[in-house]
Order: sequence, then C-alpha cells, then structure tokens
Amino acid sequence: MFTTLPEAFRKFDLAVDVRALLLLQRAMDKGLVRTIGDLFNVLRTFIIKDPEHMGPYTKAFYAYFLDINIRPNDRLNDAILRSQTFEQWKETSFGRMEDDITPDEWVNRFLDQVHLTHYDIKEVLDGRKLWDKDNGNLEDNPEANNDETPNRPLDQMADYSDLTLEELMQRMEEVKGHQQSEHSGGSHWIGTGGISPYGHGGAAKDGIRVGGSGGGKMARKVLGDSNFFPVDLDAILNDNNIDAALASLKGIVEETAQETLDVKETIDKGLERGGLFIPEIKNDTIDKLQVLLIIDNGGYSMHPYIKSVQTLFRKMKTRFAHDLETYYFHNTVYRQVFSDSQRRKPLPIERILSKDPNYHVFFIGDAAMAPYELDRASLNTYSEIKEHFKKVAWLNPEPVRYWNGTLSTQIIKELLPMYPLTPKGIEQAVLEMNRKK
Repeated sequence: MFTTLPEAFRKFDLAVDVRALLLLQRAMDKGLVRTIGDLFNVLRTFIIKDPEHMGPYTKAFYAYFLDINIRPNDRLNDAILRSQTFEQWKETSFGRMEDDITPDEWVNRFLDQVHLTHYDIKEVLDGRKLWDKDNGNLEDNPEANNDETPNRPLDQMADYSDLTLEELMQRMEEVKGHQQSEHSGGSHWIGTGGISPYGHGGAAKDGIRVGGSGGGKMARKVLGDSNFFPVDLDAILNDNNIDAALASLKGIVEETAQETLDVKETIDKGLERGGLFIPEIKNDTIDKLQVLLIIDNGGYSMHPYIKSVQTLFRKMKTRFAHDLETYYFHNTVYRQVFSDSQRRKPLPIERILSKDPNYHVFFIGDAAMAPYELDRASLNTYSEIKEHFKKVAWLNPEPVRYWNGTLSTQIIKELLPMYPLTPKGIEQAVLEMNRKK
C-alpha cells in the first residue's frame, strides 16, 4: 500500500523510506487511521523531524492524496480553489447552495472536513437504537425534519455494525420510495453530512455510501446502482462519471501472500527452547495492483476521450498507489509502443512482454482503421500480449452499436475481450479479469 509515496514525498526534499510505510501500516492495523485527517496526523509524526519540514510535508500530502498542487509562491487557498478535488467536494457536499459565501470561507469548510479526525467525534451513538426508533415509511416533509442541521460538524457518529447489510438495504429501499427532496445533516433520509446509515459525507460506521466521495471512510458498502448513484453508468467516460469508473477499477486489487521472517516469534520461541533459535516464517498478505495502460492517442476520433482516460488512471494511481505504467500508440500496435504521449520514445514490444504476467492490461482505442493497417505483425502482437498477460481488456469509446460497422473493430474484438469505455463497461472488464485469477 502507498508504495509510490516515498518517491513522491522525496520530490519535496522529505526523507521518506520504507520504514515510514511500515509504521503507517502498523498504525492502520491498530485502527488509528480512519479518516484523511487521521492519515495526515499519523504520517506527519513519522516524517517530520524539524518544524521547517511542515510546509513541504503539507504540499506533498495535498499533492499525493488530494491531487492539489501548490505552486511556488502560491497561496494554499488559491491552490485549493483551482483544484478539481475542491470543486467535486463543493458540488457533492453543497450543490449550488450558499453562493454568497466567500471563497476563503469555502476553503475553510473544505479544510475542516479534510482534516477531520476520528478523535473529533465526541459521541458514538448506538445505530441499532436509532434504527429501532426510525420508521422506513416516514413521509418526506422537509419542514418537519427538525433533526437536520445542514453542514454541521461531524461531532457524532452512529455505529450500525450490529445491523446486517440485508437489513440496511431493505430499509433504504423503503426510505427511497418516500424521499422526494434533498436532505443534509439528518439521521433518516438518503442524504449528506449526517448520521443516516445511507448517504455520503457523514459519520455512519458500517453504513452504505451512496454517491459522493465519502466522509469518515467508514462505509460498509458503496453503491454503484444507477437507481441510487446519480451518474449515467452507460455514458462514455467523462468528468461526471470518472469516480464511478474509479470505484470499478478498485476491484482489480489483488491480495498476494509473501513469506517473511517473524523476528519476534523467532526470539520468543528460541528463548522458550533454551537458546535454540529456529526461524519462524509468517505469511504477510498485501494488496498488489499492476496495470499497463496502452492508449491510442494518434487519431482525431480519440481526442475527446484522452483527457478523461488519463484523469481516471491518474486518480487510480494517486488514490490506490500501485504500479501503473502508461504507453501510447496510433491506430494499432505493431512491434513497439511509445513511452511518451508525443510518440517520440519507442519501446520494443519485447520489453512489454518481459514484464510480470500478473499485470492487468487495458487498451484504450476505437479500434477503427483502414484494413491494411491491421497487418500480420499487429495481429501477432495482440496474440502474444493476450497469451503472456492473460488479463487483457480493450476499452472502446465508440458506442457498441457501431462496432460491427468497422472490419478492424470486429477483428480486434475476436482477438481481445472488448468492452465499452463506460463505468459499467469497465466494471464488466474487471469482473472478467477477476474470474481469471
């Protein structure tokens, strides 16, 4: 986890090594990291050795975890205001309400939520008691919802861990059938910023997150169902549905077991044996994700999709911090790809084929080209890639109804599993890849 963090933080002249990652993992195992604010505070204790490192640390943290880049001589507020992360937070948390608030006040609200720690929770409420008192058939009357306080601080948390997922889902269906308006800060409706077991941006342990970017990172389940998630999952990838696609991509994380020497166990058992030390081996389970992204960025027809694709996989890399390599081609892959978007730095296909076969390979392209371009060398390349990597998918931005209209698309579709470049298409590709584990 966070394997690229040391390199990213070293760019800000911070001495970060594997030891910091091990300490962070230990803190997470002990339940000390539940929110982004917790992560900021805990990681800071491992990295900052001098007060003068606080500025670089903040810049590194915001860039790595929040995709907020603070330029030289730049105000923090200005960097936040121009970031996509801030815009998405403002939209999902407040919509178009309270437009009279000054930009600096917006930033203060954003920072308050980003730096919220689970220590700020003053009271943990029994979710079962709240549940038993609640009525799923309550009629939606916004004026009567006195328990709602929009945008209130998250000083309470409701713990719904005693409820089954089936109970939560059934009650949410009942609530959804009666809900007619937006709600915020409450405990009953599907809304934002409250302690309701369904919604986002609130504090409900083991609840169900519906849309949004999350609050305290406590949700048991995240819904992608179009009945709940306000995004068209069948639409071609765009700025509005990238987070839904990101949720699908997260499903390709694999668990791998690695044998390591258990030093403590070896010493303890050795002392019990009167000084006979025999190495004790343990299996450490770690998350592993390796992705090769190969994008067709040469043709005019692909231009509308390049930015969205790059944004999607960049977010994947910063949020899940695993091994992602991006290459480029024009129309089709022959015996080389390119390591730069200008396609000036060729890389022989043999270099790709020498990589770990556990990589997930995503081709992004419309697969439409003149018949003569898809020659024997190209067909052999696709066959070799599929044979070597096993988990390969072609994501096509063209609507499915047009695929049979192009001979090259039909041929490639026979060679490689092809899916539409939509959140639902990406989810289908990931599900199929997981079946091949």
